Amino acid sequence: MKKKFYGSLVAIVTPFKNGLIDEQALTDLIEWHIANGTDGIVPCGTTGESATLSHEEHERVIEITVQTVRGRIPVIAGSGSNSTKEAIRLTKFAEKAGADAALLISPYYNKPTQEGLYQHFKAVSEAVDIPLFLYNIPGRTAVNILPDTMARLAELKNIIGVKEATGDMKQVAETIAVCPKDFMILSGDDFTTLPLLALGGHGVISVVANVVPKETAAMCTAWFDGNINEARRLHYYLLPLTQAMFLETNPIPVKTALAVMGKIDSELRLPLYQMSNKNLDKLKEILSQYQLI
Repeated sequence: MKKKFYGSLVAIVTPFKNGLIDEQALTDLIEWHIANGTDGIVPCGTTGESATLSHEEHERVIEITVQTVRGRIPVIAGSGSNSTKEAIRLTKFAEKAGADAALLISPYYNKPTQEGLYQHFKAVSEAVDIPLFLYNIPGRTAVNILPDTMARLAELKNIIGVKEATGDMKQVAETIAVCPKDFMILSGDDFTTLPLLALGGHGVISVVANVVPKETAAMCTAWFDGNINEARRLHYYLLPLTQAMFLETNPIPVKTALAVMGKIDSELRLPLYQMSNKNLDKLKEILSQYQLI
């Protein structure tokens, strides 16, 4: 069962070197993902440190991703903001650059009402023709897109799905129940990918896929192929590594892991800071168990 936007879509990191985007490292990562079965690339999300990218850098990362992928798999470009005007600007750029869809985080810090959320996403939807995924992560934004609001938004012409990161399977089930059957539900948290698929979800925008793209894609493929036992086996196989990706604030551990693996430089942007020695030792031990280093 292979459809556009199904399966393992990686929330790809943004490699930095000497304070700048490491364009070659980003290109190499994208090629590595395509070679290892990743179903889609999601640049400029939380894992891509979008909060500390300038507008010019944000746009450049989207450009590099689209140009490198060359239509081989979908690109869902992060383009959200807590400013509706800014979200429209970034989403228009993603559309112009050739992304297959855009990912819009719910406005953070402002704490809009449910009606405010609806009007924000509606304004973006009306400004572009590109398919849109919403991103519901109240742990970072302080607002939760409730199922009834999601159902209203799903009626808009180009809002086609949601990256769901509440961790609340009851809410996921309620959202699926009230939204159209073709509304796509993607896990926004690797811990919940398999349960969300069991409820009728369509895949994951994954952090752990940054380091194990083949295995994360295989878990989704196994599920869609009806091989439930294999999907469950891979879920539990990946669990310790998934837990390690959250030893500290994402994307600190995943960027550190990729650096230890020799894929990128370990550079982060403040206020994110290098991993503590204690957690680094734990991370290296787990990476060794998975034969990644």
